[in-house]
Amino acid sequence: MNTTGLVKYAGAMGALAILSGCGGALRQGQDDMAVAPSTAALNVAYVGRTLSVNGRPITAARLSPLPSYAAILPDRHTKSKTFEYVINYYGTYASIFDYPKSDQEIGMIKGLGGQGCTNVLYGYGKKIFWNVAGQNQIEEFRVEKKLIKTLSVAYSFPSSCAMNTSGDLAVGILSASGPGAGDVVIFKNASGSGTAYATPLDEEFFDGYDNEGNLFADGFAGGSSTGFALVELPKGSTKFETIKTSNTVEFPGSVQWDGTYLTVFDQDTNEMYQYTVSGTTATLKGTVTFSGSSDCAQTWIVQGLVYCGDAGNGNGEVFNYPAGGSPVATFTGQFDVPLGVVAAEK
Repeated sequence: MNTTGLVKYAGAMGALAILSGCGGALRQGQDDMAVAPSTAALNVAYVGRTLSVNGRPITAARLSPLPSYAAILPDRHTKSKTFEYVINYYGTYASIFDYPKSDQEIGMIKGLGGQGCTNVLYGYGKKIFWNVAGQNQIEEFRVEKKLIKTLSVAYSFPSSCAMNTSGDLAVGILSASGPGAGDVVIFKNASGSGTAYATPLDEEFFDGYDNEGNLFADGFAGGSSTGFALVELPKGSTKFETIKTSNTVEFPGSVQWDGTYLTVFDQDTNEMYQYTVSGTTATLKGTVTFSGSSDCAQTWIVQGLVYCGDAGNGNGEVFNYPAGGSPVATFTGQFDVPLGVVAAEK
């Protein structure tokens, strides 16, 4: 049975904080100026177990009680080669960071939202990243923030993306009803109109390739968004099949290869499960527990670290991987319902 609730978020709280900087000028240009979060009046409802915000389904399990307000930071003109993007609610912006050089926001890209992916299975993407959001928004950016390509799907609410080592782009469809619900659209060489593949999922939340070119996706299946499911499109196949996990996963989270295992994050338990997959069975080999996070709506693994876009805490966090535990850093900046995170290098 569907359960629907409505939460009205409070209005804006106070003025933007201005951090003084010795010898540092404030950021210039529309893309770099702080903007007030758009979440001052969110309409939030649950349809089954899926969150809907302002009438749009999202892949987070829960939200922070209030948005995090912006600070206008000094212009830093970074020379860093690695960047992290915390991607916020649809149509807002992505906040840019250059950790480990700093944990402070260094810029933003307006108009983004949702999830991100890049052209490596794990680690820092090579010069580019993709953003999937909006009613029909699939965009490729060159690091740090130059838009270089757009693609589209014929279905509402694309929710996720993943790339294989050949450069193909897989985009998942979240919508629980209507054409394309739960499908995955694959763009060969990240171009063209894409080919849609039906999955056993009612709603597709996250997807990821392994090192052999097999594509995995998770979400809800079984009607009314009631049950977690993991599915696989084996390399060379045209049909997704259901994968049974040896443990129980409560709420779908990021699916990503970590260099050794296929990982699935559980947004309810704040744990990342490491699997080996044989046939249609995923066998649990390890569990990484994160403390201090509320809801990592998307995670991204690099060597030795995992980044979290935390919709529950309303920020971005950095954890050791595979050790887990408490955050080793918390990003400082502007957040408006973080839904995604991805890392790339120049």
